[in-house]
Amino acid sequence: MQNRITSLFNIQYPIIQGGMVWCSGWRLASAVSNAGGLGLLGAGSMYPETLREHIAKCKAATNKPFGVNIPLLYPEIETIMNIIAGEGVKIVFTSAGNPKTWTKWLQDKGIIVAHVVSSAKFAIKCEEAGVNAVVAEGFEAGGHNGREETTTMALIPHMRQKISLPFMAAGGIGTGSGIAAAMALGAEGVQIGSRFAVTQESSAHEAFKQRCIDANEGETMLALKKIVPTRLIKNNFFETVEKAENMGASADELKQILGKGRAKKGIFEGDLIEGELEIGQITSLFQDIPTVQEVMKNLIQEFNDAIETLSSFRM
Repeated sequence: MQNRITSLFNIQYPIIQGGMVWCSGWRLASAVSNAGGLGLLGAGSMYPETLREHIAKCKAATNKPFGVNIPLLYPEIETIMNIIAGEGVKIVFTSAGNPKTWTKWLQDKGIIVAHVVSSAKFAIKCEEAGVNAVVAEGFEAGGHNGREETTTMALIPHMRQKISLPFMAAGGIGTGSGIAAAMALGAEGVQIGSRFAVTQESSAHEAFKQRCIDANEGETMLALKKIVPTRLIKNNFFETVEKAENMGASADELKQILGKGRAKKGIFEGDLIEGELEIGQITSLFQDIPTVQEVMKNLIQEFNDAIETLSSFRM
């Protein structure tokens, strides 16, 4: 398939791996890129020198394009940006901040910039900021979410109406038929997080991966809405937050409950009781922990099967 997304990133398939904290190291990113998609390193959970190391290892593991995902609220953002430019990274996905701040600086260094948004309103601001592409993320997604709580199926048509930029859909997409649905609504590619988080190459803890594939429908919920809405698997930590929120806890009180390193504790260290277990709604469909190559093969086959099935329908 060739379209504006595959051409922009010079990839075979319009499938981008989410740059997820504590999951998206060099093994995952290089595996996705080698399989024909676009792998992303998740800089949000990396110290500057750790990111430099992962960039070097990713370069050694693939000769295909890969990128880095950077939350713009990262405390050492200037250091991170200078490492990315200095190491010759050619693709950056930004999120959680104003795209105007860094887009031109990155593009002046020959770097392609995509920005993640949760509404068409913010996508328009991205277009004004001059980004090359946008990710439209619905609230089905795992981890940090937009405050609008707009579903992916509702968000994509709004995006198509409001912007001319190429854009990828994200949130609740983890199957080939899901990719077909997103593209039918107007997306030109997809960003997939949860399915890649639960693969052999993901750097997440094995206990976390197992908990994800054991999850039932409805076991993820949004929490911490007074801070940043975050989709989590229900556990003791989630129940503590939920109880506090129901009792009217303030943002400061919720920050005290959250503390520091909660996502690392859950995703990377495998604390299923008190850790922050960030994953998307789609995880309840997963039954195994495959390799990235197997995931990509299945996604493409399911996509082609869905398109063939739909082609027989006539109104």
